[in-house]
Amino acid sequence: MNVNLKYNSQLPTPNFQLSITGSKSETNRLLLLQALYPNLVLENSSNSDDSEVMLKVLKDFHLPSSIFHLFDIHHAGTAMRFLTAYFAIQEGKEVVLTGSTRMKERPIKILVKALQQLGAEISYEENEGFPPIRIKGKKITQNKVALSANVSSQYISALLLIAPKLENGLELTLEGEITSIPYIKMTLALLNEIGVETSFIENIIKVNPLPTPHSLLLTIESDWSSASYWYSIIALSQIGTQVTLSSYKKNSLQGDAALIEIYKIFCVETVFNDDNSMTISKINCNIKNQKSLLFNLQSSPDIAQTIAITCFGLGISCHLTGLHTLKIKETDRLEALKNELSKFGANISVTKDSLTLDTRSPLLWRGVGGEVSISTYQDHRMAMAFAPLAIKIPIIIQEAEVVSKSYPSFWEDLEKFGFDISE
Repeated sequence: MNVNLKYNSQLPTPNFQLSITGSKSETNRLLLLQALYPNLVLENSSNSDDSEVMLKVLKDFHLPSSIFHLFDIHHAGTAMRFLTAYFAIQEGKEVVLTGSTRMKERPIKILVKALQQLGAEISYEENEGFPPIRIKGKKITQNKVALSANVSSQYISALLLIAPKLENGLELTLEGEITSIPYIKMTLALLNEIGVETSFIENIIKVNPLPTPHSLLLTIESDWSSASYWYSIIALSQIGTQVTLSSYKKNSLQGDAALIEIYKIFCVETVFNDDNSMTISKINCNIKNQKSLLFNLQSSPDIAQTIAITCFGLGISCHLTGLHTLKIKETDRLEALKNELSKFGANISVTKDSLTLDTRSPLLWRGVGGEVSISTYQDHRMAMAFAPLAIKIPIIIQEAEVVSKSYPSFWEDLEKFGFDISE
């Protein structure tokens, strides 16, 4: 499904409010912990495709059936990493994990090797280092392993999440410069919340075993990555435009909460309310004085697309670094950004871990004829990151249904705000 996207330029109602689904990152971590410890109860879980897939697989795995299971997790990268670790410790069960064509191109070898070093039995069904994989669950007693520190934090979190169920816990040594630290700290904080003792000193993480935690109700914070698109919309809107989003915390576990400080530069103010909501508003500031911005997004790479497109829409040059993990996401996000922004005449260049945007060339709304059609590459974040540009010029978003991966109600929410959307 392709959608035509326009903005009717009518200022939305001052008290426009939205409920954003729970964080996909927190939900998927807690779904795995709930599978390990069934006395945990979750509230405000994400309704994203990734979380729905993870929930279904975990439920189906525990239905009375044979000892062998074949699960297709489609595009759900988090589920692939977390479930690989989970199934590795399910004694006496055998699972084959597969996914979409793109999933079969996304590396899993680093995690598999680490699990094998701990004693797990995992093999490849097709290409070495990539899904599908065959996992024969067994008891793991070894508790020390090393892992390169600059890999996707999901590999690290996958190991940490199963650690309290290992007989001797886990001591994980991270080698080299650590990336995506907020996501690692999120995992450790959630473990702490259910009663697991952990430590993270220099490059060594230790997780103690936890036989059974107390029964707990855990409320999941709304997703900051989803909020990023609203920050971009407000930044590109006229002064006075605002939206209230729920439920968010001042002291968030999510690395993408860095949006609060980053978007101050774009004249977006964040105010937390007493009911756990936050209001973001476009205020008057000297945004035109910004010539070129430098952001290291090593700790929050998922908001790189949003920031790059916000900068382009505002006519501000930027240099974004710390983006090496974007090349192995649903698509190569750096190349995808380059391809699609170039359609507007953007002067953009990318390396293996950075993006540079030079807006000294004419801005998109000066002379681009007709609607620009955006390819999404089956990547939910490409679709949502580009949508705010419709405030400046009508655009077409291809494969618009891909947003269901993380934010199923995205298009409906945009319509409520004032965007005109048609298939």
